[in-house]
Amino acid sequence: MIGTSAVGGAFVRGARSLRAVTRVIPCLWVLGVVCWELLTPHHTELVPLLAASPAIACASSGRRRCILLLGGASLLCALAPPTALEPDGDVEEPDAALVTCCAILAVVVASYLVNGRRLRLVRELEQLRAVATAAQDVVLRPLPARLEGIELAGGHLSAGRGAALGGDLYEALATPYGLRVIIGDVRGHGLSAIGTVAAVLGSFREAAHEEPRLTGVLRRLDRALERHLRSRASGEGPPDGPLDEEFVTVLLLEVGPDGEVSAVNCGHPWPYRLHEQPVGPATARQTEAGEVLPPLGLFPLPAELSAARWSALEAGDTLVLHTDGAEDARDARGTFFPLRRALSEAAGPGPLVPAAVVAGVRSALLGHTGGRLADDAAFVVLRYDRCPLPAPTVLTLPAADTGRG
Repeated sequence: MIGTSAVGGAFVRGARSLRAVTRVIPCLWVLGVVCWELLTPHHTELVPLLAASPAIACASSGRRRCILLLGGASLLCALAPPTALEPDGDVEEPDAALVTCCAILAVVVASYLVNGRRLRLVRELEQLRAVATAAQDVVLRPLPARLEGIELAGGHLSAGRGAALGGDLYEALATPYGLRVIIGDVRGHGLSAIGTVAAVLGSFREAAHEEPRLTGVLRRLDRALERHLRSRASGEGPPDGPLDEEFVTVLLLEVGPDGEVSAVNCGHPWPYRLHEQPVGPATARQTEAGEVLPPLGLFPLPAELSAARWSALEAGDTLVLHTDGAEDARDARGTFFPLRRALSEAAGPGPLVPAAVVAGVRSALLGHTGGRLADDAAFVVLRYDRCPLPAPTVLTLPAADTGRG
């Protein structure tokens, strides 16, 4: 599975450059104070400014060795003997160096203690993030690389700052009825939608194995969402957000053993179908078939439900499921993200690799938006690799051989 930690090479290089700049700021401060002291008239006292260097090191690099090293360098500069007389002929005050050294030592000790507390808080934050990541992986589990002769890859991007999970959901399960896949989008994004995501996914993981028809799975999801919203309204569940017009768009797919695809759509974008090309990038075409029902949670489901039937998948055919956060993403000028072109370029020529498609389109989305997403985005790529078995050959014996037996 493709996670959410990678944010594109440009963003990683920018963060590394920023860290490198912050590490040299304290050294530049000391160098600037020393040069200023040497170039200004002797009646100007700038050496006490060196006391700020340990504090700057604590705020920028956050390393104790830098604090001690810069504190020692500042002390040496402060204890250096005067090189000339003051303009009035008096030697520099003898207590000035002692006062400056005491100030530097005080700042070094304070910075050292503050940095220790900072390191403890950083370690606690890292532990909390690890626990949160593990909990989020339980809700939105990584997809297996292969199920029922189908290669899989999934990835998502959360618009919430610091959240690896948002309002998008997906899952793929191998069931007695074939491979069943769900992708959906909860109203809203970020941490406020996690409760609804957990309720819908929990219901799908149970119903996908028990319901023989895809429409039956949809009805189970609708009842689970209704129970979840009712519990939130009564105060039994966590207050994830406002209940006004709470809904979930859902697309259910079922790929049978023979490659036939069934789909039920509740207000969700239809997937794209990629076709491999021997030369040049793959072609992407959006699949539109069947009736689109309203999102779950807005209106009751109709009494009669039917699943749309698609043409059977052939070896190498690829389906790309996505949420509307990808199509609706814009750059600084308001231009929508060209999802179709990004899919073709991410697939490239030759055999399609689902993980490469997810990674490529996600990097293109981050580059288009500058890393500032207005809504969550999720992708699921399925590549059908199951080859049809040849018909069994019936051996017939000649009549002579039969009589001989």
